[in-house]
Amino acid sequence: MTAGSGGWGTPGHEDRYRERVFSERARLAAEGADLAGRQREVLADLLRFNAGTEYGRQHGFDRIRTIDEYRRAVPINDYAALAPWIERAAAGESGVLSADDPVVYFTSSGSTGEHKKIPVTRRFMRTTFLPFYYAAWAPLIQHFPDVLARPDAVLNLKHDPLTAPPTTAGGKPHVGASQVDFGQKFGEPLSAEPGTAAPWATLPSDVPPGDHLEKTYLRLRLAVQSDVRCVIGINPAMITALPYQLNLWWSRIVKEVRDGTLGGVPCVAPDPDRAAHLEALADYHGAVRPSLVWPRMRALFCWTTGMASLYLPVLREEFGAGVTALPAPTAASEGPVAVPLDRHATAGSLVASAALYEFVEAGVDLAPDTPTLLPEEIEPGRDYHVVFSHVGGLYRYAVGDVVRVVDRVGGLPRMEYAGRANRSDAAGERLREAQVIRALRAALDATGLQLHNAACRVEDVPGEGLAYTFAISPRTPWHADESARVRTLLDATLAGESPDYRRVRADGRLGPVRLRLLAPDAFRHEWLRVVAEGVRPTQVKDRLFRQDEALWKRLLRSEPS
Repeated sequence: MTAGSGGWGTPGHEDRYRERVFSERARLAAEGADLAGRQREVLADLLRFNAGTEYGRQHGFDRIRTIDEYRRAVPINDYAALAPWIERAAAGESGVLSADDPVVYFTSSGSTGEHKKIPVTRRFMRTTFLPFYYAAWAPLIQHFPDVLARPDAVLNLKHDPLTAPPTTAGGKPHVGASQVDFGQKFGEPLSAEPGTAAPWATLPSDVPPGDHLEKTYLRLRLAVQSDVRCVIGINPAMITALPYQLNLWWSRIVKEVRDGTLGGVPCVAPDPDRAAHLEALADYHGAVRPSLVWPRMRALFCWTTGMASLYLPVLREEFGAGVTALPAPTAASEGPVAVPLDRHATAGSLVASAALYEFVEAGVDLAPDTPTLLPEEIEPGRDYHVVFSHVGGLYRYAVGDVVRVVDRVGGLPRMEYAGRANRSDAAGERLREAQVIRALRAALDATGLQLHNAACRVEDVPGEGLAYTFAISPRTPWHADESARVRTLLDATLAGESPDYRRVRADGRLGPVRLRLLAPDAFRHEWLRVVAEGVRPTQVKDRLFRQDEALWKRLLRSEPS
């Protein structure tokens, strides 16, 4: 999530920014001293503040005193359950879900591709969002302080401001979180992220707002002339696409650097020396890597779990030896869950003051009356659905993510994103994304193999029946015996992860795993194609389970000859 350029470059701004970031981190870390008490306070505040709303009156907020009473009065909701309420508010009706009207609506594409409208109120920003948002940057700026040394030291891939955003029926902006200027909308001048005052942060006004691919190119073309130390992507698919883009557009980039143009239009002073240097690098090494363009790269900031955990070791190498991948928070457009307060590679601490949190074992199907666990009841080493309630108007909201509890630090559970909650279930196997990712990781670890990305789908092959087909882009060619070993290991580890998978394999309802090896850049090419069709890069995410048959067939066409 992002904001406008704020005061970067003005006297004292960096010091004020650091002070705010570190103070918010310290406050969130201290909340573990009385986790249960803090959660009760959050519930009491949202009930009191929103008691007079229509949702609050209908569910008796003014009579609720305990968490147990709240769980009895309010069902577990998904977006579809709250959508009628949200649509009324988005049309301009006041006091529907929250006492203060939403200022903007975040857009978020759900599992079926629909664009949600996530209400964002001033009270939500102040009490739920901003504390976690500031604290999220603490590990980066504490351990890599040079990323704040210059406005162009950070390539922020998700910064995408709009001058004329689309609106809801009630006239409120309906945009991605990365397209909102929090300083202008919420009076937070310190909220601008690192990299949002770089030369590429504002592009020429004649670039069509929906031409995301051209905007991606223009930012990259400008960034090759700066000493970039950090890349911010949050969505790791954006970062893994960057090396492919450099090679795809290299000739155009070098020419524009030499000519001083941007998109063919004179923009900066011609720089033939830099162009010659870049050209020589590519000629000598045979290909372009980010580490060659930006030799002092220090850090990547993105999600490090889920599918990214399978390819980050390879991706880091492309950005340079010793580059650190710092985990972005476990959060969604609807609200935060956990934020890294140190340099742990994957996990963050529960943001206890942001929302009331409930959890359900990941193997359980959620229903409105499913029993839940509280933060003090969840256990390390287990996967859970996340359900949260916050003052912005989302009540017992099942966000659709699964987290894995890693440990507890300072009284707070630390957790990492494990995958989406949706299942693949063609024959009763009920496989969750987290289970398949762990199985893939185990197979890769056991064979020493590496990949750029992967996806899977159940296919019904004539004469062979139903079975999981894994489409994999290997880093280097896999030999036939290695592929056979991976197939065997995947079958075994999936059976170990899921008793349901083990049962349907034993019953013959599913056959053994199949493998389709693709070209190394197959997934990067697909990412580029989707962005070219008009989807914002932040929303083009890794999808393990590929349900769309046409997309699946197009992906498989990239098999190496």
